[in-house]
Amino acid sequence: MAPMNKLRLGVLGSGTGSNLQAIFDAISMQRLSAVVACVISDVPDAYILERARSHRAPAFHIDPAPFKTKLEGEAEQRVIETLRKHKVDTVVLAGFMRIVKPGLLRAFPGRVLNIHPALLPSFPGLRAWEQALEYGVKVTGCTVHFVDEGTDTGPIIVQRPAPVLPGDTPETLHARIQEQEYLAYPEALQLLAAECLQVEGRRVELL
Repeated sequence: MAPMNKLRLGVLGSGTGSNLQAIFDAISMQRLSAVVACVISDVPDAYILERARSHRAPAFHIDPAPFKTKLEGEAEQRVIETLRKHKVDTVVLAGFMRIVKPGLLRAFPGRVLNIHPALLPSFPGLRAWEQALEYGVKVTGCTVHFVDEGTDTGPIIVQRPAPVLPGDTPETLHARIQEQEYLAYPEALQLLAAECLQVEGRRVELL
């Protein structure tokens, strides 16, 4: 891998942190030029915090109260301050179950990424794998995209497909999609680290 500046990632998550683990793995295998500068969760006992600490990454719980579904107000400011304190240049949403608001997007313009378990623009929103099963599609997958002020509407960086197989349950399909997520997120971040991405409107071009 050619020498390049390492991304300083600030990871926000609410759950087990399996995509964070994939990022750690990609870094250790030198497939991703980055360092996890800090990890923040809105859930005090989320396993993503334990994963971070096991890799010696600073890990923090920030109480999102009084809001139930979004990151806004004082909590948003504490998140931004924590990210800046740890010199984060790229914010990675990894199973973060809150809507991020303009304050965070303005603090890190064009540097907030998310992964969604469907081939956007199909099946935005929650539990996209269940939506895909109910609709009857034969192929779904995952999407890494830049975050804008919409819901799963930002410019698309990387997509990876996953087949929907006969007899799939929500659980088996979700697991197959996650296998592709663990490849897609490090791939997208490495493209960013290598300065290979140019955003023109809604299109992301590879340089």
